[in-house]
Amino acid sequence: MTAAPPAPDLLALDRAAQDLLFRAARTANTFTAEPVTDAQVRAVHDLVRYGPTALNAQPLRVLLLRSPHARERLLPYLSSGNRDKTASAPLVAVLAADVDWHERLPELFPHRPDARDWFAGDPAGREAQARLNAALQIGYLLIGVRAAGLAAGPMAGFDAAGVEREFFSDGRHRVLLLLNIGRPGPGAWHDRLPRLGYDEVVHTR
Repeated sequence: MTAAPPAPDLLALDRAAQDLLFRAARTANTFTAEPVTDAQVRAVHDLVRYGPTALNAQPLRVLLLRSPHARERLLPYLSSGNRDKTASAPLVAVLAADVDWHERLPELFPHRPDARDWFAGDPAGREAQARLNAALQIGYLLIGVRAAGLAAGPMAGFDAAGVEREFFSDGRHRVLLLLNIGRPGPGAWHDRLPRLGYDEVVHTR
């Protein structure tokens, strides 16, 4: 009886790509001074924009904070443990969900011309869909950043309502996550934490 091949051999990506995107990738806490260019960000977006969302809604909106002034506006809303690494990261992205995403459905979901009207009178439902689908897109974005050879440092320790007031005065955006992006610096990684095994996660009925 032939033994089953190791799991990596069952995947379409080669081992190096698997490691780059998953096994060797880590959440970075320090960064070098090497800049993250607009060209790199565009390349990441061009890759991850093909990830699926319900109704092709694509509610994620990304605000890049490059200037020192923009960074200084953000820092007061961060928890103390997140301020230093955010102040020194080459690039910080504010990741938000557009709760009026349904306005773009005639363009993005053209085979159902009435789709916009399904959500026009349901702001709570729109926000729930916006948060869910933008969260999916954030997952794709993290993988895209890694595919560019960069490290990502996602953070949830911040005053979301304060960041929304500071940067999104239109009232149609809900900030979900902050993301530091760059090349990992000295001491960037904590020790790898345990991961749940297959039998703890996957069940069959």
